[in-house]
Amino acid sequence: MLRCLYHWHRPVLSCRWNRLCLLKQYLFTMKLQSPEFQSLFTEGLKNLTELFVKENHELRIAGGAVRDLLNGVKPQDVDFATTATPTQMKEMFQSAGIRMINNKGEKHGTITARLHEENFEITTLRIDVTTDGRHAEVEFTTDWQKDAERRDLTINSMFLGFDGTLFDYFNGYEDLKNKKVRFVGHAKQRIQEDYLRILRYFRFYGRIVDKPGDHDAETLEAIAENAKGLAGISGERIWVELKKILVGLPPNASLEEFDKVSKNVEGFSPKPMTLLASLFKVQDDVTKLDLRLKIAKEEKNLGLFIVKTRKDLIKATDSSDPLKPYQDFIIDSREPDATTRVCELLKYQGEHCLLKEMQQWSIPPFPVSGHDIRKVGISSGKEIGALLQQLREQWKKSGYQMEKDELLSYIKKT
Repeated sequence: MLRCLYHWHRPVLSCRWNRLCLLKQYLFTMKLQSPEFQSLFTEGLKNLTELFVKENHELRIAGGAVRDLLNGVKPQDVDFATTATPTQMKEMFQSAGIRMINNKGEKHGTITARLHEENFEITTLRIDVTTDGRHAEVEFTTDWQKDAERRDLTINSMFLGFDGTLFDYFNGYEDLKNKKVRFVGHAKQRIQEDYLRILRYFRFYGRIVDKPGDHDAETLEAIAENAKGLAGISGERIWVELKKILVGLPPNASLEEFDKVSKNVEGFSPKPMTLLASLFKVQDDVTKLDLRLKIAKEEKNLGLFIVKTRKDLIKATDSSDPLKPYQDFIIDSREPDATTRVCELLKYQGEHCLLKEMQQWSIPPFPVSGHDIRKVGISSGKEIGALLQQLREQWKKSGYQMEKDELLSYIKKT
């Protein structure tokens, strides 16, 4: 009887066992050995991994860096996850004489260690205990799959061991290869844990998916039902995400000006505001954005500058020096960041040759001062100011070549 039951269930047991074996094989035998992966192994990282091995704590590369490496891209930022608690990491680093910086993330499990002039941000595996759509109360764990469960998208939920082993609990690699963007588990639950994930979904969709409109119906429904939750997200957090969206948008955007500018700046690392300015018609649009998102002063000023000057400040077409209008603007503005703004404008306009010239150009010092003018017998402050402006115009016309004596002699002639 028992033998009969065993043989009757054997196909089922065998099938389940095979699936478990395949899962184990998929999770733990795929090895990444790409040049991009190998390039991460600096002296700092080697020392860090040796320390964690010595103290019997697991350490892996986490999240977006894994996604980039699987795409054959060397990540700009690499985050690490560990089974060690913040307290254990602090004790370990202190005993090894390793400096720790920026303790703001400690309550969320993040410790930043500095080795060989490199910063390494390491976060303890976590479980979200409670969430309100903006913040989460976390609890530390040693279960890698539990940590993966709390992440937003399957393509961001993978880990990578330092021997190249991929740990993929939710088929993120398959989604990446198939150019699919899916939430881990149920989209509605993931979104309600943090409404900013709506923007993150569209950011990664724009970067990874080939076909526009190829969304999962359930995902779109969850986004529509919860979109109002973005109203409770701080402007600063939205702006951080929006900047990432702008930088990652493809050059075939639907709006005409954005389409033109996104092609102009392709390959020239524009600032996010340089791209965003193409969507604004007037400077007041920049001001309204600032009121909602509380953007940095430097970013706001760049947006105002581009919207104001993108049609007025253009290269000289009837001159042997087409860069001169931009140089004159910098000379007249006398602001420390004027050159940076003009370079962003040249990216916006697609003036790549002029951009290279501008990046190599050093602002020449104006050779005359008010003290020099006083020496020729003029003492009125108003008159000195007017003369300085006249001399500056003459100096600009000369291509910034006229020297002090020549300029001062011009005063005597007048």
